[in-house]
Amino acid sequence: MRTLMFLALSAMLSGCATEAERAAQAQRDVDEMVHVYGPACDRLGYKADSNQWRDCVLRLDTKNNIERYPMTTTCFGHHGFLQCSTF
Repeated sequence: MRTLMFLALSAMLSGCATEAERAAQAQRDVDEMVHVYGPACDRLGYKADSNQWRDCVLRLDTKNNIERYPMTTTCFGHHGFLQCSTF
């Protein structure tokens, strides 16, 4: 019984990402954004590795994500008592 519980707990914990793994994933995401949007920001006239260039990269990535994954807001209720959810 204890072995079964230990295996179940091990399986649950193995799915959890460590802080180092999350940091590595965030770095990979940033590297991908720079690779994809960096050349476009260069062509738009921003000097590479400047704050304006970084802002351009982030704005282009945000624009692409909004176009790819649009948000939906649903509201129900009556005047004065609305419940809204955004997904």
